[in-house]
Amino acid sequence: MRYAVQWLRSVVFIGQMYVAMLVVGVVYLPYALITRDGALRACQDYCRYVCWSAAWMVGLRTEVRGEVPSGGVLIAAKHQSFLDILMIFGALPRGRFIMKKQLVWAPVLGWYGLRIGCVPVDRGKRGQAIRAMVARVKSGVQKPGQLIIYPQGTRVAPGVAKPYKAGTAALYQELGQACVPVATNVGMFWPRHSLYRKQGVAVVEFLPTIPAGKEPRVFLAELEQVVEAASDKLMAEARAAEAQSSK
Repeated sequence: MRYAVQWLRSVVFIGQMYVAMLVVGVVYLPYALITRDGALRACQDYCRYVCWSAAWMVGLRTEVRGEVPSGGVLIAAKHQSFLDILMIFGALPRGRFIMKKQLVWAPVLGWYGLRIGCVPVDRGKRGQAIRAMVARVKSGVQKPGQLIIYPQGTRVAPGVAKPYKAGTAALYQELGQACVPVATNVGMFWPRHSLYRKQGVAVVEFLPTIPAGKEPRVFLAELEQVVEAASDKLMAEARAAEAQSSK
């Protein structure tokens, strides 16, 4: 019975989340058309709303740990579900994403993504895609803020191994910026292929900065090691908390 109730709460939560996206998109549209700051405010408010509603609707609380950067840096984050997108963006003052090209056509999400400066990338063309991504980012490098990339290129379920891609190292080298790694455990509560949302504490953690100027392969290896180790630690913490609550 408890499981069925949580399923129902999850479905209602997801439905209202997408309704809220439409409402926020329409309400903020005049402000967003006038200035990029309007679009940025709309996206940040939506992210914070979803995190707030998740806490009381499905018992999923969110926590941001570590020092959140405010200057111009590259953010390289573990990606497990839509929730880590919302948590990371909601925490940053001026975030923008490297996003897959298909999202440009998504209602509301696509237009606002372009408006805040996200960079669409065709992931299917590999080397050509990396060159195009670097060129687009460098052409808009004057835009202040934090550029967010997912080094594994897609959502990866907890416990699944997937290599870190060269595009992140290419951006790191070409931009000459420091990189802030981000770990997470959100996939344990908000799985990729399920409507069910588990109770608990979803965490994203901003890790110590990797300074600019490292050799790309060295940088990528270090990035993978610190993000995977920190994410594993967060997931182990979540499992321990779940075991304790079930006693």
